Amino acid sequence: MPTKLTINGKAHTVSSSPDTPLLWVLRDELGMSGTKFGCGRGFCGSCTVLANGEVIRSCSTALENVAEKRITTIEGLSPDATHPLQRAWLAENVPQCGYCQAGQIMSAAALLMKTKKPTDAQIDEAMGGNLCRCGTYMRIRRAIHRASEEA
Repeated sequence: MPTKLTINGKAHTVSSSPDTPLLWVLRDELGMSGTKFGCGRGFCGSCTVLANGEVIRSCSTALENVAEKRITTIEGLSPDATHPLQRAWLAENVPQCGYCQAGQIMSAAALLMKTKKPTDAQIDEAMGGNLCRCGTYMRIRRAIHRASEEA
């Protein structure tokens, strides 16, 4: 049975089974490769997307659980990478290997939607579920502060 989704403001109808993880629908069925597979258990945060503005782990969220929600992926932040977080990420030279960065940015976006000028403690709490194998946590924090000045 087809499932209707709203992703990055656009309606999509997908044919995947309702228990399919959202990550695989995004990547395999819709060709949105910005969201990454990391651990497959929702622990690392590489697969982070937003559902109605809330952080979810798309690798462990079934399609049936997001059918009525507005999904935002990294591709949906801006069509040309001009979102304040994306610009701040580049200005602070955050990406090293880059693999976790889409998930990091999506968690940061959710934080800035709720808290316009977050403290270091608020940033650390909001970003705690996102792992960076390269250890760029201090640059991530600086980038979030920088983006909060623009937002």
